[in-house]
Amino acid sequence: MGCLALNASFEPLTIVPARRAVRLVLDGKAEILEEEGGKSFRSESRVVPAPAVIRLVRYVHVPYRFRRQVTNTFLFARDDYTCQYCGRHRSELRGRQFLTRDHVRPLSRGGLNTWDNVVTSCSSCNNRKGGRLPGEAGMALSHDPLEPNYVHLVWVVRRVTDTQEKYIRMFYGEDALDAVWSRPGDRGFSSVV
Repeated sequence: MGCLALNASFEPLTIVPARRAVRLVLDGKAEILEEEGGKSFRSESRVVPAPAVIRLVRYVHVPYRFRRQVTNTFLFARDDYTCQYCGRHRSELRGRQFLTRDHVRPLSRGGLNTWDNVVTSCSSCNNRKGGRLPGEAGMALSHDPLEPNYVHLVWVVRRVTDTQEKYIRMFYGEDALDAVWSRPGDRGFSSVV
């Protein structure tokens, strides 16, 4: 299990490997807020409890533009690993079929690589659509593509413990993770990353 890293302001930043978290603590760059029960890291001269949640000592500015980049990992998770044209889940794809990124308005026709213009598509549907608009190809989207909120974007591909979830809810509010876990089987998205 990874360790939840909080900014100095208690803003959840990311999940880091436990060894990286211990290194940050040993270097005086972070403090342990919550320990992972009974586990520890040992050296010849020190014993450090395994951290479940750390907080950076100094505030780290995270530029807005890096928070919302379109990546296939986040895109596929946003669309629940389901083709937005035919509705097949990645577990239903066979042979040489796989999930791809499709630009609703193709790049060749002035489309951009933005959240509101990209969707998850199986390779068959993406090839069928080609460089056309969905309507021109006789296809329809199951959902309009939207930019996910920050909490959803960051945590959709992370697995968090109840202790870590407490800090996320504390910073973003009680319903912060509800959108992430609104679909059956989504608790923690353990099948990713």
